[in-house]
Amino acid sequence: MQKIAVVTDSSADLSIEFARKFNIHVVPLRVIYQHGEYRDGIDITPEDVVERLDQEIPTTSMPSPEDMARLFQQLEQDGFTHCIVIPVSPSLSGTYNTFRLMADDYSMKIDVIDSKGVSWIIGFLVLEAAKLVQENWHYQDILNRLEEVKERIKGIFIVDSLEYLQKGGRIGKVAAALGSMLNIKPIITFDQEGKLTPLTMARGKKQALKKMLEPITEQIKQAKASIAIVHSKAEQEAEALKKQLQEYENILHLHISSIGPALSVHAGPGLLGIVIKGEE
Repeated sequence: MQKIAVVTDSSADLSIEFARKFNIHVVPLRVIYQHGEYRDGIDITPEDVVERLDQEIPTTSMPSPEDMARLFQQLEQDGFTHCIVIPVSPSLSGTYNTFRLMADDYSMKIDVIDSKGVSWIIGFLVLEAAKLVQENWHYQDILNRLEEVKERIKGIFIVDSLEYLQKGGRIGKVAAALGSMLNIKPIITFDQEGKLTPLTMARGKKQALKKMLEPITEQIKQAKASIAIVHSKAEQEAEALKKQLQEYENILHLHISSIGPALSVHAGPGLLGIVIKGEE
C-alpha cells in the first residue's frame, strides 16, 4: 500500500489554505539580515522585506538541512512510503541538489523533480501532484504525468526595478544603470533549462504589460488554461490585470498571489507576472 507525500519549498508561493487543503508540506527558505535569520513566510512577510529594502537588502538561503531532515523523519514516522519533492529551479538555489543528496538517507522512496521555475510555476506543478495523490494515482504514473504537465506551464514576469536583481548578482551594474536611466522594464521568463532569461524589453510599465499579455491572450483565445497573477507590492496592478483576464471564457482558474519574502528580496517592489498552465 503506497502512501505518498508532496513536498515543496516556500518559493512556490502557495497559500496556507492551499497547503492545508491538499496536504502539501512546505519547507521555508531563509531570509538573512545582519542581525538575524528568518524563515520565509513563517517569521517574516513579503511586506516586512519590501518595507525594509531601503535600510538593508538581506541575502537569501535555501531551507536549512535540519528542516529538510526533520520533515523527512516526520513523514516516515507518519507512515509515508513515497515522497515527491518539487523545489525551486536548481539554477536559482541549492535546494534541489540538497534534497537529492538527502533522499538516499531514508527508507521511503523520494523523487526530487526539477520545477524549472519559481513561484506558481512550481505552485501549479505541486497542486497537480497533490490532486493526483488524492485521486489515488499510482506513484510512477504521477511522476510521468508531472513531466507532461511541466511542459504546459510557463511564466512571464515584469521587473519594475533592476536594482535588486543587480544587488543580488543576477545582472551587471552597467545593465542595471542603463535600464534605470532609460526606464527599461525587462520582461523575463524561464528557459528549457530552468534559467532566468530575457524575453523582451519595453519602455515603461504600460508598454511592458502589453508585451507580457500578448502571448498569454493568444494562448487563451485558442485553448483552456489556468492562470496565476503574481506580484510584489503591486496589488492594484494585479487586480486590474485580473479584471482584464476575466473576460476570457477559456480561463478555468484565476489566482492572485503575492510573491514570498525570499523572492521579494531579488525582485523588489513592483514585480508583476503571469503564470499560465495549459489545460486539456
